[in-house]
Amino acid sequence: MSRRNRRLMPAGPRISALGASGPAGAGMNAHEAASTSDLALHGWNPIGGSADADLLPDLDTLTARSRDLGRNNGLMAGGMQTMRDNIVGSVLRLSSTPDYRLLGWTREQSREWGNVVEAKFRSWAETTECDAARTQNLLGLTLQALGGAMLNGDALGLPLWLPRPGTRWNTRLMMVEADRLATPLGLEHRDDIRKGIEFDRWGAPVAYHILKRHPGDVFAFGFYGMTREAQLMEWDRIPAFTAWGRRRVIHLHDKERTGQSRGKPVVTAVMREFHMAGKYAANELQASLANSLVAAFLESDLDPNSAAALFGDNPREQWNASVAQTRNIRQLKGAAVIPLPAGARLSSFTPGRPNQAFEAFMLASLRHIAAGMNLPYELLLKDFSKSNYSSARAALLEAWRYFHGRRRWLTDYWLRAIYELWFEEAVNAGEIEAPGFYENRYAYLRARFIFGGRGWVDPVKEAQAAGLRIEMGISTLEKECAEQGDDYEEIMDQRAIELRMAADRGLNTAQPIAVALASAGQGKSDDEEQPGASQGQNEETAA
Repeated sequence: MSRRNRRLMPAGPRISALGASGPAGAGMNAHEAASTSDLALHGWNPIGGSADADLLPDLDTLTARSRDLGRNNGLMAGGMQTMRDNIVGSVLRLSSTPDYRLLGWTREQSREWGNVVEAKFRSWAETTECDAARTQNLLGLTLQALGGAMLNGDALGLPLWLPRPGTRWNTRLMMVEADRLATPLGLEHRDDIRKGIEFDRWGAPVAYHILKRHPGDVFAFGFYGMTREAQLMEWDRIPAFTAWGRRRVIHLHDKERTGQSRGKPVVTAVMREFHMAGKYAANELQASLANSLVAAFLESDLDPNSAAALFGDNPREQWNASVAQTRNIRQLKGAAVIPLPAGARLSSFTPGRPNQAFEAFMLASLRHIAAGMNLPYELLLKDFSKSNYSSARAALLEAWRYFHGRRRWLTDYWLRAIYELWFEEAVNAGEIEAPGFYENRYAYLRARFIFGGRGWVDPVKEAQAAGLRIEMGISTLEKECAEQGDDYEEIMDQRAIELRMAADRGLNTAQPIAVALASAGQGKSDDEEQPGASQGQNEETAA
């Protein structure tokens, strides 16, 4: 047999030291985590279902429990508010950045056009014209959508065309609770409808089946003349898009797996620990409160016969009179003599509450919960008492990686869709000049959104770092202002006004700033600052 033929021949089975074929031997697993004989893993046999098979049957229970935690667990409520404050915050502004290269514009034309679009968008987004219920602006609707996506797993917005007298815009958004997105009765057998969403063969949503009333209203509010079954059988089938491509449903959810139709609450992985930690803390508090109500015990070793002989013919009256003499125990003063009932002694009460191990156990549990919510422990509990500047900044940097990712997710799947709906109306109404909009949709709609500022742990250090990044050319004023929730053009315009007004009054604003920067560099703002480095930095700043 030639050498070439020997190479093409299949190799025979390798015999291991145990005499079994295969790399792991008979009855062995190449991965220890897949072992079925290990006692630690013997009873762990989860089912490998699809994304919807694993989630949809449990979604209603998960949502109800998540909302219950949000209502009744202070830590959960605080965590949700922390996410809303850091992901969105108190600022929501459009920064239009059209792709001027695709449009054949100059950079200056693009900037001026974007300023006009931003101003007109503010007239819609910062008023209640954007809300079909006329109660919130776009910031409020976005906070509501984010909260719904975190607590329920989904948030739904229905764009409506509602002309109203005295209003400039007709596009409005109606928020819908995710519970109303459900499969109609009698259509559960259809494989293309998953929890109220109808899909095509490629997995794209075709229509959304939405209940006309929230299913929970049936048990709280009565609708006369209708049976409960009739109330729950009224659905609206809303197409995902109109015939000409305008979006009719905005579905905000986090899609973790391929084929996943709905989202899940953000605390799903740690919901059990959240619930048990809350019960443990409540029980510990209740036990401590009950123990605090007991001061001492009166003990007696007298048997009934001895007590009868001691108190005579009326032992009950004599005992009550003896007990009444001890009423002054409540008004103890220094060197007081306490009379006790005959045959009784006073025993102090020393409860085991509060439990000495309570704090350490709760801290370990809360760190696990915080990790499951993608939040640093210090930020979840608002407790930075045990952190220095470096550890606090490291924790916040890790948190901001998560917050920036959520901001991008919220921008891509919620705000851009809303902006496109408003922009289409503005173009068709002649409010904005956008020739060939439908052919150059991406170029015109290219934009980003400015959210609330991240704040500063050490304002002096971080302001110096921002200035250094701009000076070195690795950052821009636009980016640094956006990090603090500001528009750089407004900052520059306002700064120009202030400098011009100061010059008109004969004031010199440059010298105080230079002196402030020089003096700020001389101080040590943290225990980690090196003396030599601080001195060198001061000399460089002064120079």
